[in-house]
Amino acid sequence: MKVAVAASSPELDGPVDQRLGRCAWIVVVDTDSRESEALENPGALAGTGAGIAAAQLSADAGAEAVVAGSIGPNAIGALKAGGLMILKAGGCTVREAALAAAAGELEQVE
Repeated sequence: MKVAVAASSPELDGPVDQRLGRCAWIVVVDTDSRESEALENPGALAGTGAGIAAAQLSADAGAEAVVAGSIGPNAIGALKAGGLMILKAGGCTVREAALAAAAGELEQVE
């Protein structure tokens, strides 16, 4: 499973960011191969449309699910339109969040 995790830093052992739209990085983790790719979030400093930009970046990277502490309504709409699963996690590392997502252990946002 490919999981896009909102992150404060590009490292797998860095913390999950509480904000999807304004996170500095989106780390895409392939939980099967354990490979990852850190992508700078273009929406982090945008005046508007940050959540939609982060959603698009995640979808373009091939993610099946997105994980963050909080996800705004515009990003939720964009993620749902793209067919991505939306999950909440906080207080853990990017690696832990990605593995928990793949194991079905995170709260899903409806």
